[in-house]
Formats: sequence, structure tokens, C-alpha cells
Amino acid sequence: MTEVTWTGKRVTVAGLGVSGIPAARVLRGLGAHVTVVNDGDDERSRAQAAELEALGVTVRLGDGATLPEGTELIVTAPGWKPDKPLFLAAAEAGVEIWGDVELAWRLRGPNAAPWLAVTGTNGKTTTVRMLASILEAAGLRTAAVGNIGVSLLDAVLGDEPYDVLAVELSSYQLHWAPSLRAHSAAVLNLAPDHLDWHGSMEAYVADKGRIYQGNQVACVYNVADPATEDLVREADVEEGCRAIGFTLGPPAPSQLGVVDGILVDRAFVTNRQKNAQELAEVADVNPPAPHNIANALAAAALARAYGVAPAAVRDGLRAFRPDAHRIEHVADVAGVAYVDDSKATNTHAAEASLAAYDPIVWIAGGLAKGATFDELVEKSAKRLRGVVLIGADRALIREALARHAPEVPVVDLDRTDTGAMSAAVREAARLARPGDTVLLAPACASMDMYTNYNKRGEAFADAVRELAAERD
Repeated sequence: MTEVTWTGKRVTVAGLGVSGIPAARVLRGLGAHVTVVNDGDDERSRAQAAELEALGVTVRLGDGATLPEGTELIVTAPGWKPDKPLFLAAAEAGVEIWGDVELAWRLRGPNAAPWLAVTGTNGKTTTVRMLASILEAAGLRTAAVGNIGVSLLDAVLGDEPYDVLAVELSSYQLHWAPSLRAHSAAVLNLAPDHLDWHGSMEAYVADKGRIYQGNQVACVYNVADPATEDLVREADVEEGCRAIGFTLGPPAPSQLGVVDGILVDRAFVTNRQKNAQELAEVADVNPPAPHNIANALAAAALARAYGVAPAAVRDGLRAFRPDAHRIEHVADVAGVAYVDDSKATNTHAAEASLAAYDPIVWIAGGLAKGATFDELVEKSAKRLRGVVLIGADRALIREALARHAPEVPVVDLDRTDTGAMSAAVREAARLARPGDTVLLAPACASMDMYTNYNKRGEAFADAVRELAAERD
């Protein structure tokens, strides 16, 4: 990999925001001539532009399509689609395009911390935070970085070096990171998502698979999702790098799995044909839903690939607390459990959430993002006590329910005002019986009614607390 001379290099940064602004600052500090281009020209963008211009950065607002004259390199925010006119112009001019992850990878020092990297359609953030908790329990200086937590640029350029980094990577970030070579990496699962960005499922999967390229020690895959193992087979890795599976069942050699309520390792042990190492109990995983146990096994596999002791896996999982709106128990009201999984913004995530409970009154709906719901409903129908539908594309779910679960009662709420979630919770409470779970797992994005999935989850929790207060 050729070392870059930054002084005087003309770099265009595509997009203001959480990755563009740090990239522009860092590049300017290295002596590059930096121009930021941005589609938007609103009040916030103008304020951000003023801060960068004070550092000597040129900012062009309202023009993200034109390639600035003399550009030698583009560093892009991950969300910018590959078919943007800016990138087409760059390709014609022979200008290389990097993402913020690629920039961070290239700027690492000679003794840089190795990366343990995680991608997948669902579960990335939880798995990376579990991994960071395990690494901390092992006494290592680490951070959860990438798509979450500490900025990758800050992590690789900070004054105090890390021992190892737990890195969450989206398909967007991987698309723009051709040089990345992780110590070990995991693909948790693969399901249709962001196809409008990638153009096809094949392109989406290929970008996810980039995370395995050049792995040094372990490529961790999901035994229940053969497509993840296919990506391992296709990857060009370093000599001696191993394929390590994780499964919710008893593990075969070179796998981690579950035996009688115990998470066990048959990969990083001596004589793995006959031996297994106990790592933790299922009860140590919070919450112990099946898909979360799978996340814990993937995190444990990456930690074990780095040489972490079994006791640290147990202690790290016990110390871990999930982020809000991820299968979060809100309250029990009149013998019914209310669970917030607003983060389940696609059908794959909702399916995993629905598989964790039975019987369920399901609150679902929002922006479908091109998804279909027949498979989800067909797999979950036997668990459903009732369904309450909200949001712009709720008719798609209603139609799937009519085809595959016609006996399940459905309440269709045709409203998007601020009281809609309270009405949904009350309708769910009416349908539920003691012992049931009312589950917000929308299988859709939130932007039709809420700023983001966090606001949707907060509205659900507020509505549940109001219900509880009334029934006390």
C-alpha cells in the first residue's frame, strides 16, 4: 500500500456530517488542500461550513454533483450512493474514492491497534458493544468504533494508543474501504436491506463480504445463515486464517454454540475434536433472546480469536447492558409484558424479535422501504394473539396477515398524530391476556411518523407508562 503525501494534496470531502467534518479537519491538519461539497444549504450546513472555513477549508454548499478542479482524491460520507454524479465524474477523471473507514485505515500508525470488525444486516451495534465489554473485562484498552461510539479517526490518531478496536462497519462503509484488512471479522446475518443504495442483493452481499478480505486470524460466520459461510469461502485471507462458526445449537469443531444453557467454545481449544471450553451461561446474556445469544456468540468468537480468556467472556457479557429500544422490557401491566424493539426497522430484525416471545400482540408498521411481509407473517403467525398496525405502509402488512394469518385479530390505526402510539398501546392492551407480550417490532423505518426509531421507541415507552399509571 503506497504511503500518501498529504501536504498540498487536493482532496474533496463529500458531505458534511458525522464523518465528513472530522475527515475535513484531519486532512487540513495534515496539510492537504481540502474542499467540502455538500448537497444541502440549510442553516445547520452554513454553521458547519463557517467552522471549517475558519480552519482554511473551502466549502461548497448546494453543489454535491460537480468535481472541484484539480481534485486528486475524494473522501466520502458513507451514505453517498455510488451513482452520484460526483463519483461518475471522478471515475472519468481517474480520481480514487475513499470512505472515512478507508481514510482511518490508511492513517494508522506503524504500531496501530488491530481491528476486530463486525457487519451484518442486524445486530451489529449490540455485538460490537458486547465485544468491547468483553475486551474491557480482559483488561484491554479498547473502544466501540466505526458506525457507533468513538470516531474511527479519533481512535487511530489519538495520543493514547488502544490495544485493540471493536469496529462496527455498515455495507456503505465497506463499499468505500478497499484496503481494510482486519485481524478477525464477523458477518452476523444477511437479509435484503439498503437495496436502493446498492442496486441489488448481490451487490449488497458482496460489499458485506469485503470485511473478510485479508483477515489474519478468524472469519466468523453464522451457521444458520449459509450465505455468510459462502462469503468466507470466497474471501482471500492470510495463510492460516480460520473459518469459525457460531450456532444456537451444540457446536461442531471450529464452532461456538450452546449446550444445556451454556455458551461453549470448540474452536479456540486444544483438541477441538474432543474438547469444549465453557464460556458463560445463557443467563449471562442480557436479554437472553435467541438472536441476542447469537450476537453474544459472535462477540465471544472474535474475542477468543484475539486470545481473550474464557472468564473475561463471561464477565464482559454479564457487564453488558443493551442500548435503548433493542428488545427492551418497558414494564409489566396487568400481567402483560411490554417490550420495545423499535430498532427492528426491517423484516429480518422483526422476525428475530418475534421469535423471542409467545404469545404476542404485535405493534408494527411504518415505512416499508420496499420490503414485503409474507415470509415474516407466515413464520410468526402461530405466535400472534393480535396485531395493531400503524404508519404509512401498514396496508402491506395487513394484506400479508390476511393471506397467512386470517384468524388473527388486526386493528388498523389510520392516524399519524402524536397520540397514535398511545392509541396503539391501548388497542394492544385490549387484545392481550395475562402472560402475553405486547411487542413493538415495526419491521419498518420510522420517518413517516417520527424523527428516528429512538423517538418511536420513546413514544411507545411513554404510552406504556401512562397505561400503567392508570391501572395502578
